[in-house]
Amino acid sequence: MDECDRAIVNRLQDGFPLVPEPFKAVAAALGIDEQALIARVERMLDTGVLTRFGPLYQVERMGGRYTLAAMSVPAADFDRVAAIVNAFPQIAHNYERDHELNMWFVLATEDDRSTAAVVASIEQQSGYRVLLFPKEREYFVQLMLAA
Repeated sequence: MDECDRAIVNRLQDGFPLVPEPFKAVAAALGIDEQALIARVERMLDTGVLTRFGPLYQVERMGGRYTLAAMSVPAADFDRVAAIVNAFPQIAHNYERDHELNMWFVLATEDDRSTAAVVASIEQQSGYRVLLFPKEREYFVQLMLAA
């Protein structure tokens, strides 16, 4: 990342303008061309510097559900089970932890019935139990990491 990339990352963490031409507005604030901004964001996504670029939704306000889930998967079977879990479009992200419950992922579904269906399918395909940890309370943390 060069200084321009750092400025882009720092600026985009602070919100994306809701205007007809948002990239143009951000580019102007950064003193660069709109196409240069878009190209740099695309390059950072393509190279893995950024893992995603997009809005964060409070899915519950739209009637949906986010549910944290965990599994205990033997190390020798971890990659196979991760591939099964990651194949579901309802999986927001999946990561490994150094714990008895070593596979953690987030389900994003329309409702509790959809969550149950995805979990049942994962359990059937993987052969392992899925534990659910539904959100009990919402916390807002304005996390911004300086690039």
